[in-house]
Amino acid sequence: MARIAGVNIPTAKRVEIALTYIHGIGRTKAVEITKKAGIPHDRRVSELTDDEVIHIRETIDKDYTVEGDLRREVAMNIKRLMDLGCYKGLRHRKSLPVHGQRTHTNARTRKGKARPIAGKKKAI
Repeated sequence: MARIAGVNIPTAKRVEIALTYIHGIGRTKAVEITKKAGIPHDRRVSELTDDEVIHIRETIDKDYTVEGDLRREVAMNIKRLMDLGCYKGLRHRKSLPVHGQRTHTNARTRKGKARPIAGKKKAI
């Protein structure tokens, strides 16, 4: 089992697919990484040599922000918006949708389970 960027990537899958298990690497970046490392697109992780794994690891470390660093960066960006008190920061603070979605109905994922309001009657 290959361990890249602190993540055990699955050995039976193709390299391009297996790299997407790393937070911050999607299909496009995975294809870029395999091209930079000179690995054929149909190669499986179990078929990689140690040198190829090391080359992939070095490429990711040098050129991409992934896993803990990326999570920390995103969290700091959200915290900065909240500290500024801008509109997006207020929406984060209130746990409401940030990107302009409607909230009268829907938005249950962001708002949480519906809570009844005392004294409000249902419309017929």
